[in-house]
Amino acid sequence: MKFNILSGKWMLAALCCCFVTLLSAQENVIDRVEWVVGDKAILRSDIEGAIDFWVQENRKFEGDPYCVVGEDLAVQQLFIHQAGLDSINVGQMDVMKEVDRALEGMIARAGTKEKLEEYMGKTYSQIREMYFEYFENMMLTESVRKNIIGDIKVSPALVRKYYNTLPVDSIPYIPMQVEVQIITQKPEIEIEEIERVKSELRGYAERINNGETSFSTLALLYSEDKGSARSGGELPFGGRGEWAPEFAAVAFNLTDPNKVSQVVETEYGFHIIQLIEKRGDRVKVRHILRKPRVSDESITAMLARLDSIKEDISNGLFTFDEGASQISHDKDTRNNNGVMFFSEQGMSHSKFELQNLPVEVAAAVERMKVGEISKPFVMEQSNGTTVCAIVKLKSRVEGHKANMRDDYDYLKQLYSAKMGEEKVSKWIKEKQKKTYVRVNRDRRNCKFLYPDWNFYDEQQ
Repeated sequence: MKFNILSGKWMLAALCCCFVTLLSAQENVIDRVEWVVGDKAILRSDIEGAIDFWVQENRKFEGDPYCVVGEDLAVQQLFIHQAGLDSINVGQMDVMKEVDRALEGMIARAGTKEKLEEYMGKTYSQIREMYFEYFENMMLTESVRKNIIGDIKVSPALVRKYYNTLPVDSIPYIPMQVEVQIITQKPEIEIEEIERVKSELRGYAERINNGETSFSTLALLYSEDKGSARSGGELPFGGRGEWAPEFAAVAFNLTDPNKVSQVVETEYGFHIIQLIEKRGDRVKVRHILRKPRVSDESITAMLARLDSIKEDISNGLFTFDEGASQISHDKDTRNNNGVMFFSEQGMSHSKFELQNLPVEVAAAVERMKVGEISKPFVMEQSNGTTVCAIVKLKSRVEGHKANMRDDYDYLKQLYSAKMGEEKVSKWIKEKQKKTYVRVNRDRRNCKFLYPDWNFYDEQQ
């Protein structure tokens, strides 16, 4: 089972206040060019939109927000220009995933899509377009940063030297971390329930093919893929490797935009698909997802089965490792003896802080002893399916100040990050000297993070 740690808190109250301020300002000030970096103009509205996003992510402003965020966008343009020189691109599907995740959180906190539109003073399509550009630029920037940083060679001696130079009050505190093994079992779904869902989807397809209603309308009303349902089931252009294999196989075989596919089963549930457009080796489709419901009886039966599995492990009939490898339904951890992991900065890690585990797993292991196996419990996986599980606490490291013996990998990451930031900072300073930059004169007194901007005197 693989998890991505996501940072950022959505602050609707702050968002509302921010927009009241911004909209008021926009009523009194005509949108103007604040910066020019190379051949790219940064407008006041661009800065205000980015300020909004910083508020949503709970990022702090070290100074005047217009100064801080304006410079941040100017630095971002240095990276984006370099991305063009290096022919670096990012996938639209990857960008849209981030956009959908952000907007889903905003809508959940606003209450409805209509309320979000009211707060932002924009249509939903305009909001999506704005955030698409924002996330695309961030992802391009990150790609260029990785190229600049490259492969940093780190040795134990360098990490130790770095650790020894840290002031005592700057040595990082490591919260309690745990390693967890998991065995999952999927409760059986009754054939009658599967047939009900498939029949439901066939009915939708018939109504669409007969011209009785549109695919988009039914997706909006009934699809259980919340991210795409708001857009009438529409997905961004995707390649074969970006979707579930069963889904991609059908999507790429569609030829008539006026027809609807047969029912398709994936790990997420059952779908019907409609072609929108083909473009080379990528295709744009819309879909409706419906998920069969698991009955209480099936869940009870599976919890009882897991209880028996736990008893067999306790009686020595087989080990937890063997059970995880041979009978667990969790495809991500089966080949790892059931050890859960997450990916961060391209690396896999097995030590979790409790807050980063699925809530059901965290609740189970919080008071467990090392080597203990939990009682069976029900949890929802990241793909939305319901499973039953037992977990074993493999290890626990109590909270402490970092030290070389226990936390070498963590300190190595800190040192690598420090070296990487120094390389990026040096690159930015060199780029500043070579790039045409203008800024409004009333912003020149800002306290910039990178003070070596070579501002030209001409003003707009």
